[in-house]
Amino acid sequence: MGLISSAYKDYFSHIFPLLFMLTINYLTVLLAAVATFIIGFLWHGPLFGKQWMKLSNISAAEAEAGKAAMAGKMWMYLLPAFLQQLVMAYVLAHFVYMWGASDIISSLELAFWIWLGFIATVLLNGVLWEKRTVPLYLFNIVYHFVSLASMTIILAMWK
Repeated sequence: MGLISSAYKDYFSHIFPLLFMLTINYLTVLLAAVATFIIGFLWHGPLFGKQWMKLSNISAAEAEAGKAAMAGKMWMYLLPAFLQQLVMAYVLAHFVYMWGASDIISSLELAFWIWLGFIATVLLNGVLWEKRTVPLYLFNIVYHFVSLASMTIILAMWK
């Protein structure tokens, strides 16, 4: 078994050489996910929650009804949201390594290009095809940039 594993590793290390050199700091991945999860809570709650509700056309009555419906099972919503951040941090750690980000400036550059290429463009589909408003789109892409930048800085600075 060890010989087969070694043979596969030798074979794939020629195709994907950086893959086998990559060392992930899992504690930093966890820290980045927790930080971004907290940013999401603050962004959509105490900081800009009322603005987000208005842009999303959620009335105060609907918000209260939603809270009542989620009572006792909020973990069913929070757990997948946290796992989403954890997966994103883990994948982003690979990008941080490949980009060579090691300071705030290079982290922000990486965050910007990932945000522009994968987040701002994908979320634009909501405006184009799902009748979401431009102000809601702008609110969401700014949130995602702040989250992505924070996560990238944490991953780059505490490898």
